[in-house]
Amino acid sequence: MIKIHSLSKYFHRGSVNEVLALSGIDLKVRAGDFITLVGSNGAGKSTLLNCIAGSYSVDGGRIRVDDVDVTGWPEHRRAALISRVFQDPLLGTCGSLSIEQNLALASRRGQSHGLGWGVRRSDRELFRERLSLLGLGLENRLRDQVGMLSGGQRQALTLLMATLVRPAVLLLDEHTAALDPKTALQVLELTEKLVGELQLTTLMVTHNMRQALQLGNRLVMMHAGRVILDVSGAEKKAMRVEDLLERFYSVRGEAFDSDRMLLV
Repeated sequence: MIKIHSLSKYFHRGSVNEVLALSGIDLKVRAGDFITLVGSNGAGKSTLLNCIAGSYSVDGGRIRVDDVDVTGWPEHRRAALISRVFQDPLLGTCGSLSIEQNLALASRRGQSHGLGWGVRRSDRELFRERLSLLGLGLENRLRDQVGMLSGGQRQALTLLMATLVRPAVLLLDEHTAALDPKTALQVLELTEKLVGELQLTTLMVTHNMRQALQLGNRLVMMHAGRVILDVSGAEKKAMRVEDLLERFYSVRGEAFDSDRMLLV
């Protein structure tokens, strides 16, 4: 599904501030994989997602999606294959448009645009059906302006928009980090439901180790622009948060201290 070979990415290359953000990443993502990505700040998690999505150009290596080399494709062209939900709930929707208008735009992702009615009757029927899955009552508020919704409602809507047309790949970049605990849990439950029902190939960045172990079928840990751990199946199920932290600190050359669990 996704094949990443020897991927490298620099920031400020050639200057005194040069940073090697990705250092020869090799990663194969199978169709239907739900991968949780963990690692410290600056490990390269979000940079990897940005490179897959085409938000960042790469300095070396190749990216293939569905056996198509997309390395040189611009972001808008990759949008036909890749959907993304960001940490900021405001980034995935247009606040000045209505709920149905936002959904209409999402339903035409990857298609050419021409003149015609923006929202058709058949569209509204589909939108009501899909919005009812959220359990937020938004199916009865199709013409409400999205800017009037709460952050959690907007993030749930963004997730629905990202999957309205089934993408080849779904990228979730700490998509619950800006939400309160109760709302974050609701969005995570919705994430599990949509990913499971649609069997979406998904990469989800999170700083929450417990989330990373509980969700998905595979866990990838990054550090200093490299993949340092890739576990799945029974091995992943048997892992504890302490195991992840011990592995992380051993790579950094630091002694593991269980008190650091308080920060997870």
